[in-house]
Amino acid sequence: MAEVEVRKLFKRFGGTEILHGLDLSIADKEFVVLVGPSGCGKSTLLRMIAGLESVSDGDIILGGKVINHVREKDRDIAMVFQNYALYPHMTVYENMSFSLRMRGMPKPKQEERIKWAASMLALEEYLDRYPRQLSGGQRQRVAMGRALVREPMAFLLDEPLSNLDAQLRVQMRTEIRALHQRLETTMIYVTHDQVEAMTLADRVVVMRDGYIEQIGSPDEIYDKPANTFVAGFIGSPSMNVLPGTLRKANGGYRIEINDTYGIDVPGLAEGEDGQAVRFGIRPEDLHISSAGEGFPLTVDVVEMTGREIEVYGSHDDARICLLLRQRQPLEPGETVWLKPDEMRAHVFDEATGRALTRA
Repeated sequence: MAEVEVRKLFKRFGGTEILHGLDLSIADKEFVVLVGPSGCGKSTLLRMIAGLESVSDGDIILGGKVINHVREKDRDIAMVFQNYALYPHMTVYENMSFSLRMRGMPKPKQEERIKWAASMLALEEYLDRYPRQLSGGQRQRVAMGRALVREPMAFLLDEPLSNLDAQLRVQMRTEIRALHQRLETTMIYVTHDQVEAMTLADRVVVMRDGYIEQIGSPDEIYDKPANTFVAGFIGSPSMNVLPGTLRKANGGYRIEINDTYGIDVPGLAEGEDGQAVRFGIRPEDLHISSAGEGFPLTVDVVEMTGREIEVYGSHDDARICLLLRQRQPLEPGETVWLKPDEMRAHVFDEATGRALTRA
């Protein structure tokens, strides 16, 4: 079993604390993605699990055993790096067999493992080539194959697609997800790309400044962000967030966006009358309505992405994005009226950024 658990984990470099008492449990065979902006501590956490960074305080547990002081090579964990880390003077076959040779594995067994991994990663015809003779995507598959032949308890992947072009990243995302489904092994994946996180993960761990902000399935993270940071970081385009005031009305709650517009929030389970809040709404949950219904948006920029249209504009001093699935002839300077889907509205406390709960 390859459960990975982190308990009250701290990391300090000198007098600077990088990770602040993290708790995280990853189930056997689960695909977990650590996501967050640069400098949030996600790669440091991954390197600590791998044994490449020491633990300042707390415990890292693999398969029920504390591994804080177990050497990296003895942890039965394989890591795939951002820069591939292939030996340029070795062929694909030699790169993939290197760790097996170092462990003294018999050659017939090495050949069996490499043949299996090469078949799974479509590398059979490249085994005699050198890294310089391969494309970026092929090099990445070799790096994964080198990890794969070890049959480790867990795979750690540190931004493995960041050096690839956009189209190849999409292809490799699909291949990595399919590989996980075939292997049924534990994978921990680090990225700053929220699209990668949402498409790959069984669960997403959103990090900021050395803290875990939220853990959940992609649907939970997207539909029920815990705070304004998660709401703004997850989703492209980002969630619209407007200042407002919470009012009790008709046995429920209503948010006053300004002096002329408010929106009912059905099912809100907490809040105080007069409380300063932030009203959040995803771009796809805003709909063009008739004049005078909803609130006005002055169009600034219209971006055609092919499948969708992103419309950026302003309401009072707030910047708003509208996502349209059907093409409409909108021009900069034009005013349109928008009506939010009240069932998809989000409410956050102004002071703390925390999401107010709904029944």
